[in-house]
Amino acid sequence: MAEKKTKTTTTMVFTYGTLKRGFSNHGLIEDLVRAGDASYVGAFRTRDPYPLVCGPYRVPFLLNLPGSGDRVWGELYAVSPRGVSRMDELEGTRRGHYERLPVAVALGEGEEEVAAEAYYAHRSYAEDLWRRNGKRGLSAYSEREARGYVKRKERPQDLTFLQQIRIFVSSSAAN
Repeated sequence: MAEKKTKTTTTMVFTYGTLKRGFSNHGLIEDLVRAGDASYVGAFRTRDPYPLVCGPYRVPFLLNLPGSGDRVWGELYAVSPRGVSRMDELEGTRRGHYERLPVAVALGEGEEEVAAEAYYAHRSYAEDLWRRNGKRGLSAYSEREARGYVKRKERPQDLTFLQQIRIFVSSSAAN
C-alpha cells in the first residue's frame, strides 16, 4: 500500500530588508532553509508602489500605503507555518512592531503576479515614518542604506523598539 503524503501549506513571504541575502538578519532564513522550513523562490518586486523607508538605527520599513513610493525589490520565499512563526517573532508582530499583510509581487513588468505576504511597519506609526522621511522612499534596501544599521542587541536597552520609533519620528529629518 502506498504511503499517503501530507501536503505542507507554505506562505509566500516577500522580504525587502535585513532578511535578504547578505544582510544582518538573513541568518534566520538560512536556518529555516536548513530545517526545510523555507525555500528561495526568486527576486521579485511589488506590483504596486509602496514606500520603503529607513527608521531608527537604519531599520528598513515597508509602509502599507499603496500608490506612494516606488515598486520595491526584494526576495520571495516559500515558508512553512513553523518558519512563519519564527519570522513573526523576529519581526515583533505580537509587540506592534510590524504587521504581516498581503502584497502582490511579480518578477518584472507584465509578469504574472504572485500573492505573498510582507512585514509592514505597524499602522500605529507608518504614516509618521512616511512624513519623517519627507514622503520619499526607496526602491530597494541596499548596502548603502544598510550602512549604519544597528543590531538589536547594540541598541539602547532601556527603551522599547516602539519608544525608539516614536523618538525617531518626532525628531527633525536629517538634511
